[in-house]
Amino acid sequence: MGKITGFLEYSRETPTRRPVPERIRDWGEVYNPFPQVKLQKQAARCMDCGIPFCHQGCPLGNIIPDWNDLVYRDRWHDAIQRLFATNNFPEFTGRLCPAPCEGSCVLGINSDPVTIKQIELTIIERAFRDGWVAPTQPAVRTGKKVAVVGSGPAGLAAAEQLNKAGHWVTVFERADRIGGLLRYGIPEFKLEKRFLERRLDIMRESGITFRTNCNIGVNVPVDELRRDFDAIVLSGGAAQPRDLPIPGRELDGIYFAMEYLTQQNRRCEGDYIPDDQFITAEGKSVVIIGGGDTGADCLGTVHRQGAKQVYQLELLPRPPEERDSVSNPWPTWPNIFRTSSAHEEGGIREYSISTQRFSGDNGQVKRLHTVRVKMVQENGRLSFPEVPGTEKIIEADLVLLAMGFLGPEKPGMLTDLGVKFTERGNVWRDENWMTSVPGIFTAGDMQRGQSLIVWAIAEGRSAARGVDLYLMGKTDLPAPIR
Repeated sequence: MGKITGFLEYSRETPTRRPVPERIRDWGEVYNPFPQVKLQKQAARCMDCGIPFCHQGCPLGNIIPDWNDLVYRDRWHDAIQRLFATNNFPEFTGRLCPAPCEGSCVLGINSDPVTIKQIELTIIERAFRDGWVAPTQPAVRTGKKVAVVGSGPAGLAAAEQLNKAGHWVTVFERADRIGGLLRYGIPEFKLEKRFLERRLDIMRESGITFRTNCNIGVNVPVDELRRDFDAIVLSGGAAQPRDLPIPGRELDGIYFAMEYLTQQNRRCEGDYIPDDQFITAEGKSVVIIGGGDTGADCLGTVHRQGAKQVYQLELLPRPPEERDSVSNPWPTWPNIFRTSSAHEEGGIREYSISTQRFSGDNGQVKRLHTVRVKMVQENGRLSFPEVPGTEKIIEADLVLLAMGFLGPEKPGMLTDLGVKFTERGNVWRDENWMTSVPGIFTAGDMQRGQSLIVWAIAEGRSAARGVDLYLMGKTDLPAPIR
């Protein structure tokens, strides 16, 4: 490495966030620019490890020490080439990935890990600024046509890889805009959609076709795809939300997180949604059930809409402040207490809380009846018995269910295709990412279950390799997961 003592000389530093009173009044990204001189010092902290476990932590297998060193040496063009070797969309992962690579950083054993995620983001933004990211048509077209169903990160990654291999690729999206959860699930303050549009423009100019308002199995027959394309990639995500079937669930004012987030994202896009149909937290007492990333996305959104007060409830216990070296040793992902930008903006976080029922007035939810629970693990199974005497009523005019997803939606496309499912209800695949139906492949949350954007991109790349092998009998496409 260029600075072999860098990890001894410099402390971990990350970009500052815009002041809370300022940022909750707009939908812009929350982070301030990070000066290049500071970033290069952060890159200098990379230790030249004998075994760089950051590779193991990253599902894409990003060659992290190499581009850290190149950034430190001010070789930015080489750095972007090294980054593109494994990651199609570092502008997305650099903003949205929770950075499992940092959780596996060797420096993290007894110090703060390298700021890998910020270095990655800066490399790609420098590349866009200097014109190094440009449309590229393949030298030769194979004449083969591939349909990619779903335009989230898995579908987009598969499409880009297959286009590079020379196939004609058409991406089908059931919504009115391309992007899947990147478009309508991720709030603007985490990913301004201009960055998504910038990438989509490049993909279009590279020869990829996008078709919106195409719900395969509903308004576009499955047989049409099977007739017109040589292979199909299913990357529709795990869109079936986890519900909370308890008394009072039928009351008005209780919504799934994606219903809520999608509407606000549409308004940020400029769409007109009548006020009487718009789900808003303005002036309301809000309860978010679910303590994960989707719950945090809801939290940041209700702050910007002007909620009166907000509770975020989580069934699991509060994570510890530091990694438990016995049950959660390095280099596994550290299960520790984290504060996102949304949590910094306000709200009350409650852990080990179970909602027993909803109640309301005149058909509108007004209260959650909760009880504290404790987590018990017996014979490998978790249970959450109630703690007597801990019952509590929380006032709420708006309840958002952000408890994750159960898997892909089966009626329509998947039923019509007749694909096999796993025991968990996801789409089954073989070692080449093909489903039980020849010529039909799958990638992302649809076959993996709810997961991270970095896993989705990795799976899209791997599925593309399987498709190319199927169509051509051989392939040179790289794949992080075999």
